[in-house]
Amino acid sequence: MTIRPGDPSSSPRVAMAKAVSRVRRRLLGFLLRFAGDDNSDPSSLLARFPDEALMPLRRNGLDPVPDLARKHAEGPVTRLKMPFGLRGWLVTGYEESKAVLAADHHTFSNDFGNMIGKVGIAAEQDPGGLGFADPPAHTRLRHMLTAQFTTRGLAPWEPRIKQIVEDALDELEAAAQDDPVVDLQQHFAVPIPSRTIMALIGIEDSDAGEFHRLSTARFDFAGGAVGSLDVIAEAIHYLEEVVARQRVDGGTGLIAHILREYGDDVGDVELAGLIDGVLTGGFETTVSMLSLGAVTMLQSPAVVEALRTDDSYAESFVEEALRYLTVVQVGFPRFARRDVTVGGQTMFDGDVVVCSLAGANRDPEHVGANPNTVDPHRPASGHLAFGHGLHRCIGAELARMELRMAYPALARRFPRMQLAVPAEQLPYRKLSIIHGLERLPVTLD
Repeated sequence: MTIRPGDPSSSPRVAMAKAVSRVRRRLLGFLLRFAGDDNSDPSSLLARFPDEALMPLRRNGLDPVPDLARKHAEGPVTRLKMPFGLRGWLVTGYEESKAVLAADHHTFSNDFGNMIGKVGIAAEQDPGGLGFADPPAHTRLRHMLTAQFTTRGLAPWEPRIKQIVEDALDELEAAAQDDPVVDLQQHFAVPIPSRTIMALIGIEDSDAGEFHRLSTARFDFAGGAVGSLDVIAEAIHYLEEVVARQRVDGGTGLIAHILREYGDDVGDVELAGLIDGVLTGGFETTVSMLSLGAVTMLQSPAVVEALRTDDSYAESFVEEALRYLTVVQVGFPRFARRDVTVGGQTMFDGDVVVCSLAGANRDPEHVGANPNTVDPHRPASGHLAFGHGLHRCIGAELARMELRMAYPALARRFPRMQLAVPAEQLPYRKLSIIHGLERLPVTLD
């Protein structure tokens, strides 16, 4: 799939559509100021989004909602209703999503500035970091992290992560002594990535509770999109204090490494935004993968047995679980910077483009037969669970390392573990960028 420059023909219909789109964008700030929404109630802002715009953030258990498949049946790229008449596009095709994600920033931009003044988002809510940055700022920031997150850079952490997994299993077993029904998420899925990423970054264990609160709150949109941005701002303020302290006192981990390598070339606010992205990207996504992957395991005794007895099985199971679960449901919103054609649809400069990673990873034209089932023996065909291109998740290899260790260790320690409630009664998040569970009740024996 290639992206072609748009062909804005001279037809009056196309010219009028572009003119209307420009006028709508210019009027948006005016409408917000006089709509009586001062952002004191984020849920009221979220209520302005058409249900279709929120559909990619919903799930039906482990599966995308049926509406997503219906949209894909209309085509791999379809119009997406947005508030205030903004022009939006939903990309559900695998090849089309990959093309958008791989495009340069002159074609599709991630810069946060594209969002300022739209649907109540203000400049001071810019979270910084990699996700909302374009080159050259993105290139400079990512370079600070790359070496630490390669397979080679992470190799020294393998013994530490193995110990973290074993400690979590010990705590899970101890919790079951008090109550036969235990929360696998609280005692297994949360502590493994939390302790791993905090150690790697150089955050004190005493800050674990606050770190967990700030990490999870931003991805749950039940409180509103603007509310999530406010939580990000709070988290970055907290990290600014950590960075300032380590700039003076030193420390261990990634923060201290960047300060030693780059010193005055990176400010406290900028580094806090960068680290915030690493913390949340390396924590909440892995919590959800560990929890939802466990649900997948526990519904298939054959998978549990294979993980317990076959060391080579973990890699194929992890890759298939990443594809099937796709916990990061959508990529960062892209903004078209010029007229382009993707999947036979022409997008105008300024249009909002949302790639449904969950939809792309269930695209039957790419996955083949039975894309809505888990098959660890499925031929490897690549997936977009970590995104693609310039903004592909920098912590992908760290996540893989944790998952490949954790799933087999869980199966070996507790081969008779079962869900404590029927799978359809598990409390899944209702509206979230990162799909996950509120809790995961199990019995160990």
